[in-house]
Amino acid sequence: MAVLTIITEGDPRLRQKAVRVKSIDEGLRRLARDMWDTLQAANGVGLAAPQVGVLRRLIIVGIPAGFEHEDDPEIRLTLVNPEIVKASGRQVGPEGCLSIPGWVGDVPRSMNVTVKARDLDDREVRIKASGFLARVLQHEIDHLDGILFVDRVEDRSTLRYVPEDEEAEAPEIAARAAE
Repeated sequence: MAVLTIITEGDPRLRQKAVRVKSIDEGLRRLARDMWDTLQAANGVGLAAPQVGVLRRLIIVGIPAGFEHEDDPEIRLTLVNPEIVKASGRQVGPEGCLSIPGWVGDVPRSMNVTVKARDLDDREVRIKASGFLARVLQHEIDHLDGILFVDRVEDRSTLRYVPEDEEAEAPEIAARAAE
């Protein structure tokens, strides 16, 4: 297992559409394990394969227990070829991205989504998500289509740089910015 390099804004791979995974093999499982190591090292809540320079439709989501509400369970998802099959409602909230370090902006997203994907055992999964989990899923799936959160910011005045020392003082914003 290894910590991979997260590519940043300006790298053309972030703007390309990822290729659909045709078969789930040991190479894809290794990539997923390395992405988990990378996400943990970066202290983020989501990561898409294009962010580590691999143009395949694979995302991981790891939200710690109690992240939003004290009694929330830990969420740990590895999704192959994820797609949003249903979306409803609207929420606007702060987002950041490991590929655009330090920047945060308010992004409108659907409040509820249903995502269809495959797991690493090649079984179909459906996830019904709302709130923050729905936001993270939409953010990571956008990466698979070459879309960054800054593309979705409607009110550019909400886009702001949060220096690392301020992130330490504002852990909620820092955690969401590290998404």
